Amino acid sequence: MIGMLSDTILKNQLKFTLDKTNFKFGKKYEGKVRDNYTFDDKRIIITTDRISAFDRVLCTIPFKGQVLNQTAAFWFEKTKNIIENHVISIPDPNVMLVKECKPLPVEMVVRGYITGVTTTSAWYNYEKGVRNFCGNILPEGLKKNQKLAKPIITPSTKAEHGAHDESVSGEEIIKRKVVDEKLYRQMEKASLALFDFGTKLIVKNNLILVDTKYEFGELNGKLVLIDEAHTPDSSRFWIKNTYDKLFYQGQEPQKLDKEYVRMWLSEKGFIGEGKIPLIPDEVKVEAAKRYITAYEMITSKQFEAKNEDVWKRIEGSLRKIIF
Repeated sequence: MIGMLSDTILKNQLKFTLDKTNFKFGKKYEGKVRDNYTFDDKRIIITTDRISAFDRVLCTIPFKGQVLNQTAAFWFEKTKNIIENHVISIPDPNVMLVKECKPLPVEMVVRGYITGVTTTSAWYNYEKGVRNFCGNILPEGLKKNQKLAKPIITPSTKAEHGAHDESVSGEEIIKRKVVDEKLYRQMEKASLALFDFGTKLIVKNNLILVDTKYEFGELNGKLVLIDEAHTPDSSRFWIKNTYDKLFYQGQEPQKLDKEYVRMWLSEKGFIGEGKIPLIPDEVKVEAAKRYITAYEMITSKQFEAKNEDVWKRIEGSLRKIIF
């Protein structure tokens, strides 16, 4: 741990978390976590502090948006020699200015381990008896959190706002003509290369890249990486040096991602349907600690933040590039 913010700072930030934005420029699109504003041939992506799980927006987590945005910026810079991305600049800790791309309606999910509690996760389906998961034949006898023989791709179609994504095979993606085969194969190749690069980089920092998702777009006829990369929202991270012992003892690995919140919710009986349980402040603060620790371990940088109104700071940052 490089320099964790104090509990006092994390608790005090609860009243300043960024839930929504309502800037009066461009065309706004609100995702589960990010607010997008498009104008001309550019897009401003504001990463809020909202946290989602089981395809539902739950609450806000102190400094979460900053962690995600700065982690994504780190990876976009590190992977630009593997595939071009859409980043122009980072005008604020929570904001990314990017080139406007045509997003492709497929999430490329890469899994190195079999785990998860959501209905779309590999372990959830395996436990239900599924052995052909999104076109990948899984052997008998696997245990939860076990490393797979090699990483697998389990794509999902991007659902309309408010609907659930659908996990399907790559062949089904091609058959439905969601994207054409040539483009899909490019996405496959890029996804595996990105996963391999990320795995090898963070293992040096005692982290396992368990699984992740990538989103792609087209810009001037070229495939580009968009949205985010290897963040604690899009990926699962486990602590490496305790993994083997915990796995063989049948215990859960040490996690540095939003799986902590998913597990807390599932223990309350919530996996996406019905009323969302009230999430107490101590769970929000613990989640913030895990996000910040993930950032510091991934980047080898100290996370720097202070108690402030995030919305007002972003407004000031945007004035410099918009108004």
